[in-house]
Amino acid sequence: MDIKKKLHQVPSSPGIYIMKGAGERVIYVGKAGNLRNRLRSYFRSSASLDERKLKMVKEVRDFEYVVTENELEALVLEANFIKRVKPEYNIILRDDKNYPYLKLTVNEEWPRLEVVRKIEKDGALYFGPYVPSGAMREMLKFIRRNFPIRRCRYNLAKPFRPCVQYQMGRCLAPCAQFLRTKSDRDRYLETVSEARSFIQGENKGLLSSLRNRMQKFSDELQFEEAARIRDRLRALEKAWESQRVIAPELGDMDVIGLYREKREASIFMLFIRNGIVIGQKDFFLKKLGNMENRELVAGFIEQFYSKEMLLPPRIILPLKARLKTEKQWLSKKRGDIVKLAAARSEPEFRVLKMADDNAFYSFNRHKETRVDETLLMIKNLLNLSMVPKRIGGIDVSNISGSDAVGAFIMYEEGRFIKDDYRLFKIKTVKGINDFAMIGEVAGRYLKGISDDEGRLPQLILVDGGMGQLKAALNALKQFGLPVEMAAIAKARDEMPDKKSGIRIDTDRIYLPGRKAPVTLEPFEASTHLLRKIRDEVHRFAVSYHKKLRSKRTLESPLEKIRGIGKTRRLLLLKHFRSIDAIRKASLDEIASLKGMNRKIAEDLKKSL
Repeated sequence: MDIKKKLHQVPSSPGIYIMKGAGERVIYVGKAGNLRNRLRSYFRSSASLDERKLKMVKEVRDFEYVVTENELEALVLEANFIKRVKPEYNIILRDDKNYPYLKLTVNEEWPRLEVVRKIEKDGALYFGPYVPSGAMREMLKFIRRNFPIRRCRYNLAKPFRPCVQYQMGRCLAPCAQFLRTKSDRDRYLETVSEARSFIQGENKGLLSSLRNRMQKFSDELQFEEAARIRDRLRALEKAWESQRVIAPELGDMDVIGLYREKREASIFMLFIRNGIVIGQKDFFLKKLGNMENRELVAGFIEQFYSKEMLLPPRIILPLKARLKTEKQWLSKKRGDIVKLAAARSEPEFRVLKMADDNAFYSFNRHKETRVDETLLMIKNLLNLSMVPKRIGGIDVSNISGSDAVGAFIMYEEGRFIKDDYRLFKIKTVKGINDFAMIGEVAGRYLKGISDDEGRLPQLILVDGGMGQLKAALNALKQFGLPVEMAAIAKARDEMPDKKSGIRIDTDRIYLPGRKAPVTLEPFEASTHLLRKIRDEVHRFAVSYHKKLRSKRTLESPLEKIRGIGKTRRLLLLKHFRSIDAIRKASLDEIASLKGMNRKIAEDLKKSL
């Protein structure tokens, strides 16, 4: 591809550009107000690119672009594309889950409170995000104990008998006909309003309102109701003591803290609502080269807020940067203005320092666990050339060779990386041959990953013995990649524990060039991790195999018969009721049905 010639055809319009490496692999996605100028800036001999982008340009074999109406449209398209493709040279956040929110259904006649992960424009009130969710769960328990609003999702159009929550005093039971008077509804909505005030941290107004109600009930000699409110007041005062109130004047905002050392950085998010910290989240970013912090923060914002979120009116940045397009995008998502700016007031400087300090601590935690002791043990145990920070696992699953499948999983930095999981239907192997199946899976995986050595595992663990290991090693030879291999198999006998004499399941590791396997010590951390990887890939392969088997089992044998389409299949089953009845039916009986003939009836009888 003549890139210089192609550059002359690029329009001077806003849009996104897609850099491609060997094998059409997308390695970078960017946006630009002027595509021609931006793309030319990469390939000029005098281009002043940072180390990371210089390395990227050397890998570029082709590029594509998509023209948009404006830069805002380009930003949205870029964020979605990065999230879907995950290019190597973009900032990628592995946190792709939607965060939990509390939803108060004030759009319903009898509102309820529930936990959701999806925000809808349905007239309900949403509070959050709560990250991690532990504090939110505790808050929900407190609300359900002290604010008796319904928790069920039943349709209340028709009344029915109250459940045990009503008997426990934890629900005002709007499901019951005798508890739906106007005064009952007023009391229910008042309780909903109090729960809302509690969630929003409006403690002064809520406490004042409850004290007035308690006094009113006391004056009216309704001492039981007054005592109930008194108990709720005490519980609320105790609950608010544990809340992390930063500064009520801050209102709602997100705060982005940043700490960086050369090519790595840690970002720490604080979610502040009504001056209270309701959540926090940290991210560790690697392979940044000498990317500027402005580009780093802008890329993070685009990725982090691309999911469905409840946006605050203000986001505090860890640096001074004019992110005009990002501001427009977030304001459009929120439906109101979102300000992106550095800290200005004293309270804002305080919360930013808190976020920056936590980013520093988070960075050091990641650095300390980088070379895990367990991985060092595995390196020494298996006599590997390096610490295996990325460990892959391979297994196959089949019954007598039918519906044979293979699976690959990836483990890195203490967790399984689901984005790197792969499934394979066995294509080249017929019958029962686990060795050949392992070889096929290993070969197909390595072929697909060979152009991207940055994503290669340092160690691939095969579920099986020496035969499976040799098959995987033969597949590896074709590519000459820097990957080491081992196989893990359960021992045929069991080893008794030296102290207790109880027999314990053991595992053995088979290594290239060694005839005798290495027996794993049952209670070592390294054994636990190797078993964990083996069990995960086995689970992944078996679940896929079961899925294919169940799909095949549910297929009707009529579907495979030529001339029997959906209409005839339904006709036959409707008339005969079962496949067995069709088998027993005569040719004349089948052929006499409307839409059938003797030739198709003969084919049907022969096939069944």
